[in-house]
Amino acid sequence: MSRLRALILHGWQGSEPDHWQSWLAGRLADAGAHVQFPTLPDCDVPCPDRWGGALQRELRALAREEGERVVIAHSLGCVLWLREAASISAALRVDRVVLVAPPCPGSQVPELARFYPTGADKAAVDAAGRTRLVCSDDDPYCPGRGAAEHWGRPLELAVDLLPGAGHLNVEAGYGPWSAMEAWALGQVDVVRARESSAVR
Repeated sequence: MSRLRALILHGWQGSEPDHWQSWLAGRLADAGAHVQFPTLPDCDVPCPDRWGGALQRELRALAREEGERVVIAHSLGCVLWLREAASISAALRVDRVVLVAPPCPGSQVPELARFYPTGADKAAVDAAGRTRLVCSDDDPYCPGRGAAEHWGRPLELAVDLLPGAGHLNVEAGYGPWSAMEAWALGQVDVVRARESSAVR
């Protein structure tokens, strides 16, 4: 059986060693998956065009061998994916995507402003594969309507809403996250909140 091929996309300023994405990269590699976890260019002052070019290069690398292709994005990495979804060629499309805590244009963070609008619509998202949104109801980077309303409803995404989980980052307690590992490995379809007894 072909092994899992995973691409992990970090957000603004990257994912520190204690972040769930860093933990997940190690767990998937230990499970025998092919893992790509690139540092995107100038992640403190990101440029959408440079990030877009980097994503296309990573997708070409992901497609070099057979296997289920999965993209796991957090924060600005989600917005990057939504910006690029429509332009991904058929040969580079992936099987599953999870978008975790995508920020909204109203977040008032100047470094993110150049990534909006994304131009994403349901057709673009569908063309890139099955996509799932995981978000909270109190994300400071998606004030007001929240990600479920801002992204999930118009794009008709399957949504896992995790109450009180903030931006789903280290500050919110998301280091080891066994439910995300299970989703990435294809063991479950729904992503649940981190448990205090998560495997470390």
